[in-house]
Amino acid sequence: MIEQENPGFMAGDYLNLSFDGACNTLGDLGHELAPFLEALESGAEEWMPDIVKGVRRRKYTREAVAKGLAERRQERTTSVGLYSTTVPDLDTSLHLRLPPLQPSLRFSLTLKPLDRVAQEPSCKKLVEMVRAWAIHYPVTHASAHSSADMELAGAPRFGRDRETYYRDGFDKVYEICWLNVFGAKLVETVGRERMRSTPAHRVEELPDGSVLLVTWPTAADFASEAARTAQARAWVHLRPDLDFDTVMATLRERSAMLAPVEPRFAPDIAALLSRLPEYASLGQRQRRIAELNAYVPPEPEEWLPLDAALPPDVADPKAALDQYAYFAERLIALLHTPVPSVFKMSPESLTDIDFHFWKETFPDTFERHNIDAVAVPAIGAYLGEVLVKHLGGQWHPRKQWMEAQVRVGERVWLPFARAHRYMRSTQSLLDHSLTQLYRVAERHSR
Repeated sequence: MIEQENPGFMAGDYLNLSFDGACNTLGDLGHELAPFLEALESGAEEWMPDIVKGVRRRKYTREAVAKGLAERRQERTTSVGLYSTTVPDLDTSLHLRLPPLQPSLRFSLTLKPLDRVAQEPSCKKLVEMVRAWAIHYPVTHASAHSSADMELAGAPRFGRDRETYYRDGFDKVYEICWLNVFGAKLVETVGRERMRSTPAHRVEELPDGSVLLVTWPTAADFASEAARTAQARAWVHLRPDLDFDTVMATLRERSAMLAPVEPRFAPDIAALLSRLPEYASLGQRQRRIAELNAYVPPEPEEWLPLDAALPPDVADPKAALDQYAYFAERLIALLHTPVPSVFKMSPESLTDIDFHFWKETFPDTFERHNIDAVAVPAIGAYLGEVLVKHLGGQWHPRKQWMEAQVRVGERVWLPFARAHRYMRSTQSLLDHSLTQLYRVAERHSR
């Protein structure tokens, strides 16, 4: 059992609200949208947009919304974005469908961070906003819930394939969110009395026959044991074919996957690993942190004790050093736009380079010939130059540049050999990172 009576908020999670209702989009849109915008504005500091984006960006006013919809209008649809440039992070989209399509208003809202809906007064404001919309724009379906949890549930299609979803719509209760508005057709399918008697924090029948249902007083603690119990009770009440214990087990499993995991990354590459979880989906992010906590890269092998170092064998050492500097400059030329820190030749720039190549899956994307002929010597030379600049290293040039070494303390390091191993695959960028080799060399230099 997952005990989360006072759960921490998962970093990055946010509230996702979707609303789909009927709207006379052939009428005067200023008049038709007035109830919608009035209810939206009632949120004030909680979720008030200050920017309207049609083709142009404008300061939020109702007139700006109308202008944005007009300039984005197409034959069958029009849409406009509403944003906030201050905390909280608000990103919304208002989409209108025009005849010959079924006239409708679709609205999506994301509100970050999730703890903006951790207090009951804010949550009540949100519910009242959606209620006002549902009264003026009869709904097909509306919901609000944690985005991460919706991902695990399979939303927005709740685990159904795309074809089934678009054919059947919300033809039965596939999932219970924190906030739900079930359209009148679905209410009749489930049974009006059954719907009205759902055990939940709030159940209200609206004038058009739809039903508003809120499972729990606050949205942000959806993963607590009490909130999950309330969610499961409502779900199995509306779906008598489901088993309560099975539903609870599913919800607890999702809570466990979303429970915040404290990062404890391998120290030498913690700065690199800390950037990777944000590239996992929200629902998988905590699992990714746990995986990276368990990850320990192999120790660098690209070094020799000083008494085993290969002696310099070039006729012109200065020319060799100039060549290494030239190779390093090629890496700067390649990366200066996506990785500005590359100009600094700092230890931190090595981490930025590692992350960039990993994010771009560089070794698995570009032609192997070009990687070996261009990228490897540039990366190796740059790594060597950083060892020289920051650890007092000294190049031991060799005719075969793959054998070139940098002496740091009582070891010599082989930066080109490291770069060659580093560029074998995207996974190799982590297993044989530039960051790790530098940190190990730094430690031994002391």
